[in-house]
Amino acid sequence: MRPILPLSILLIALGTAPAFAAGPCTGFKWDVSKELALFNGPSVALSAAKNAAAAPTIGADRFYQLQLLPQAEVAFAVTPARSTATDGAYAGLVNLKLDAPGSYRIAVDAPMWIDVAVNGKLATSTDFQGQQSCDGPHKIVEFDLSGGRQFILQISGSAKTTIRLTVTQPPPRKL
Repeated sequence: MRPILPLSILLIALGTAPAFAAGPCTGFKWDVSKELALFNGPSVALSAAKNAAAAPTIGADRFYQLQLLPQAEVAFAVTPARSTATDGAYAGLVNLKLDAPGSYRIAVDAPMWIDVAVNGKLATSTDFQGQQSCDGPHKIVEFDLSGGRQFILQISGSAKTTIRLTVTQPPPRKL
């Protein structure tokens, strides 16, 4: 018998399984394999804008590192759905270019508020999940982005000046 096998059995028996066992990002109820893969890859660095006219454009299936601004300096396209304190908070806007209408997930690495503005109104989120011990991703919000072509992603209430995020389409749900 190899020496490593008895050690592994001992660690499992003692409740101290090796680090390759389930990690902090495995508790999502959805299939988040796409988001996890993106969060483990290279990122594109961008600076968020303080208004919609100056907002850079992001797309789906990419991993972004987004530099935010002091929230008091940001002029949101639509008032965020949740009021957050501006003292010490960071925010920013980006345009969201999507190839097809449908359901999309926005995943971020820390607690913050996520809104999508479309046609002068806020898109309603259809679901969300989060994992307190995970930062890749920490929070995922799902939106139905069928009604419109111009979307503005609004981030607010972040304690971090730089955030990481992805935009993905969810896999088909299994019935």
